[in-house]
Amino acid sequence: MTGFTHCDNMVNQLRIEVRLPEGHWSGDVSRERPEAVLRIEETMPLGRGRGAAKISSSYEIINELNSHPGIDDVRDLGGNRYVVDIAPRGGGYIKEIRLAGVIPRSPFEVRDGWVDWTIECSSEKSRELVKLLRESDIPYRVVSTRTKGARILTPKQRLIFDSALNEGYWETPRRITLSGLAVSVGLSKSTLSVHLHKIEGIVLNMFAEDIRRNSP
Repeated sequence: MTGFTHCDNMVNQLRIEVRLPEGHWSGDVSRERPEAVLRIEETMPLGRGRGAAKISSSYEIINELNSHPGIDDVRDLGGNRYVVDIAPRGGGYIKEIRLAGVIPRSPFEVRDGWVDWTIECSSEKSRELVKLLRESDIPYRVVSTRTKGARILTPKQRLIFDSALNEGYWETPRRITLSGLAVSVGLSKSTLSVHLHKIEGIVLNMFAEDIRRNSP
């Protein structure tokens, strides 16, 4: 039996969207209410294939939860927050997650049948999960991969970044001009401008998905 692990070395962060199968309670409920965002705050295994989950939703979904055969009981906490008791085979982590031996980070969101998981594990485990999903013909989208601890900026870029930040180059209004910053770091204006564009692109790309998710 494959045991769960948070992955030796914790070197890779995989963000992946997976289409939940028919019969999975959160996949089905979110497909019934595609405008809703289900946020799975916490999951708790109860044994014998059963489980519980604490969830919230951007819309009221009490009727959909109560009518789903994979849910034994629903407790309404108010404010579109619920605790659900999940029946055996009602839907927990899909088989491929269990076989790969990884655990997605909580909380996570489900929209229109697609779950958005962030998983921290080795690169080998990430590849194994993707391989299992592909072999099972489960639709998935790799949103991003990031190596934890990997250098984001080069030493020179980090020096320029710190100088620009400390001198107020990105403030409104700017406390230092491009010419003044160029003198401060000992570069020509044109060379500094190239470096700044690269730095801005790296930082924006790193946080682009978070910005989209949190700025509907």
